[in-house]
Amino acid sequence: MSRVAYVNGRYLPLAQASVSILDRAFVFGDGVYEVCLVRGGALIDELRHFARLKTSLAALRIAAPVGEAALKRILREVVARNRVSDGLVYLQISRGAARRDHGFPPPGVAPGLVVTAKSLDPRLGEANAERGVAVITLPDERWAHPHIKSLQLLPNVLAKQAAREAGAFEAWFFDSDGFVTEGSSTNAWIVAADGVLATRQADQSILRGVTRATLIDVAAVEGLRFEERPFTLEEAYAAREAFLSSATTIATPVVAIDGRPIGDGRPGPTTLALRRKFAAVAARS
Repeated sequence: MSRVAYVNGRYLPLAQASVSILDRAFVFGDGVYEVCLVRGGALIDELRHFARLKTSLAALRIAAPVGEAALKRILREVVARNRVSDGLVYLQISRGAARRDHGFPPPGVAPGLVVTAKSLDPRLGEANAERGVAVITLPDERWAHPHIKSLQLLPNVLAKQAAREAGAFEAWFFDSDGFVTEGSSTNAWIVAADGVLATRQADQSILRGVTRATLIDVAAVEGLRFEERPFTLEEAYAAREAFLSSATTIATPVVAIDGRPIGDGRPGPTTLALRRKFAAVAARS
């Protein structure tokens, strides 16, 4: 590990270096990074790394925390302070520290910048090159596990922000077959045209929401017709009612999807009944 780190404007001993627990890189994985090889104290392919960094920041709409010239000086200073001749220098830029909220923080929140460096023995790489290495193969599942409540929430962050910029509360994802999976931070439900309450089955395509499970219990208590199955966007557009659920939203009516009114464009009776009965069924401790 490096002995000195640059953290948001300060060079600090590594043991004293820290960022806010509200930093969005920690909370959401909301940030970017680059790793640059150091050989003989020089940074290798620096211009290409900076070009990729610029592309990544632009794609995520994260402002550069400092100018390019200043960032180059910081990288070299961290390399020098850690006496790295051969090794690597690592930089991470986050969207900054702000109140936890999937959408982007308000203007004025400064991006975070962390830079570290460490030495690596180049002989280890040469040894691998001489003897060769083995690999295994795996399905490309980056990130294909929405059922895990992971800190990797960058796609959710971007979806929530897109919803807000469209004047909406939430964004619902759909899969390659046109079936709705879930929202950026909620589960998705409809009361279909035939009156059946439906939400997608808890497979690897959705998070197994705790509130979702309680609402299924509420539906059973109320004797509602219920199906755990996928539904298409077209079915959602034509539904009698739609709603979303989570620990904070409980069961919140959805009155429009993609600008199309759902039902009569007002909260429906099934959704409101589920919301009223939730507290009586939910476990308390």
